[in-house]
Amino acid sequence: MLGPETSDERLMLAFQAGDARAFEALVRRHRTPVFNFILRFVGQRARAEDVLQETWLKVVRSAGEYQAKARFTTWVYTIARNLCVDSARKESYRQAASLESPVSGVDGEEGRALADALPDSGASPERGAYNARLRPLLERALASLPEEQREVFILREYSGIPFKEIADVTGVSENTVKSRMRYALDGLRRRLAELGVDGDLAEDGRTVVG
Repeated sequence: MLGPETSDERLMLAFQAGDARAFEALVRRHRTPVFNFILRFVGQRARAEDVLQETWLKVVRSAGEYQAKARFTTWVYTIARNLCVDSARKESYRQAASLESPVSGVDGEEGRALADALPDSGASPERGAYNARLRPLLERALASLPEEQREVFILREYSGIPFKEIADVTGVSENTVKSRMRYALDGLRRRLAELGVDGDLAEDGRTVVG
């Protein structure tokens, strides 16, 4: 019997067997993080919504090809990432301004923003005001990264995907993924400094303030 604790892989196998409820559970579980990844990759909400729809359609059409030895998250993010690359090739420009606003998922849930990873020192009004000011600056800094660095950072920090899985999604070695993450952090540090943000980014991507 399927329930909240059922793994993604078991849900996908159930969907292969014809259980439409299993697919609905997978969409509910992953639509917001997948949407946030797509939005930050393509940089335009309308395009992101189209790519998100294409992603789930491809999950349905390719369900018979899924094998349980592969993690569902690796599989679905690979699909989403490849569709993002195709979309970027078709439309070379990116509207960075759309990345400066807080991101909401298609179901109205607010996506995880970089500023949400800030240390919480008692949720003081001062810290809340700082985070509110910092969020759009972090989004701008993220949009300025090269594509290969940005996608690694988004998969790691926004979607919580382990480095090994990111390597499978992007088709490069785990060492290359870690190297891109380091470059991404360095680039974010420099860009945030240019934008007048005090503080630093730790190795896990979280912002550390004095």
